[in-house]
Amino acid sequence: MSIPLIIGAFLVMLALMLLSLPVAVAILFVGVLGGYLMYGAPLVDMMGGVVWSSLNSPSMLAIPLFMLLGELLLRGGIADRMYAALAVWFNKLPGGLLHTNIATCTLFSATSGSSVATAATVGTIALPALHQYRYPIRPSLGSLAAGGTLGILIPPSINLLVYGQLANTSVSQLFAAGLIPGITLALLFSVYLFIAHGKAGNASLVEVDVSLKEKLSLSKHLIPPVVIFGVVMGSIYGGLATPTESAAIGVVIALAFIVGGGKMSLDLLIHCSLQAAKTSGMVIIVLMCALLLNVTISMLGVTQALTQWVASFGLTAVGLLLVLLVFYVILGTFMDAMSMLVLTVPITVPMVMAVGIDPIWFGIFIVLMCEIALITPPVGMNLFVVQGVRKDGGSFNDVIWGSMPFVGIMALFTLAIMVWPGIVMWLPDLLAGR
Repeated sequence: MSIPLIIGAFLVMLALMLLSLPVAVAILFVGVLGGYLMYGAPLVDMMGGVVWSSLNSPSMLAIPLFMLLGELLLRGGIADRMYAALAVWFNKLPGGLLHTNIATCTLFSATSGSSVATAATVGTIALPALHQYRYPIRPSLGSLAAGGTLGILIPPSINLLVYGQLANTSVSQLFAAGLIPGITLALLFSVYLFIAHGKAGNASLVEVDVSLKEKLSLSKHLIPPVVIFGVVMGSIYGGLATPTESAAIGVVIALAFIVGGGKMSLDLLIHCSLQAAKTSGMVIIVLMCALLLNVTISMLGVTQALTQWVASFGLTAVGLLLVLLVFYVILGTFMDAMSMLVLTVPITVPMVMAVGIDPIWFGIFIVLMCEIALITPPVGMNLFVVQGVRKDGGSFNDVIWGSMPFVGIMALFTLAIMVWPGIVMWLPDLLAGR
């Protein structure tokens, strides 16, 4: 298949998305129509079987279960108490509650798997306190938007689950690969806030003085997320459960904590279930359309053509990754993270594997690119989420400029894992006995 035709098809998909067609429709249009034009009805007929065999899998149940887990943590009041518990410990650090934003996002990410949910939840809880103690608005908003992006990197991550399905790689290995980069990125965010905004929140140091006994008492609210994360990830890496089974266990434990906290009600269960179903439906529809596109790509020999084309330039693995880094940063300015993932993974994974790049490592690379997309204007989803939960009616520019330093940190960290791939691969290699 010719390269101009492949590029043309990709541009048609982008054009359809820019015309405000749903992502799933744009992918479906190019995938099914392209397959029909090249091979006729037989190719379209076989697509149903391929999609059914891919979706009719226990591993797909992990998506709605992790979505439900995040909703339960949000609606059950666990996240609110988590922020209060962390705030008393981080308040006296230079930067104060800005570090609490990052810490809460990190801990919430470790149980929810969604960046948008993380940014919305922590933003709703944190902004009133940040306003009360007169924190500067730009770093406050930027730390919430950037901290929220950790939701798709720190396991369990919905984006890593989708990548695993599309790239046919181990989800448990991807989860292991995302843990150290996620924690490292959170620490880098805090280091930046320590250096650049160490004087923020001085008012809170005067007004808030919590005894050690009170701090220890409030720390009990950190038990639910720590237990859920420990059981979910421990059951996976202990060989006791698959990611889907561990997600189900996490939901049961979350329900137990909600019952223990006196927050359980029928309305809560109905609301959480409906929200999880809506979000899961959106993700799975896009994933299904991407699988249909995969069928056409495979049958038309697109991956082989692209691999040969890239090889003709004589690029090294690092050279190809630098090109992809620039490509994804540009793509992220006008496309949301999930769309980037499902649209490009079927094409880019064979290309990078051809130059010897591990698909597990590349999964973390592409999720980092998705993180940058989440806080890059004009369509960065987390920017809109954080702007939506603020109550002061301030300018959208505050969120944009507050997030820009974190974009730079993510870009530099991406370069760091290219130079030292062991940052990503050490833990999955260790768990796999390699």
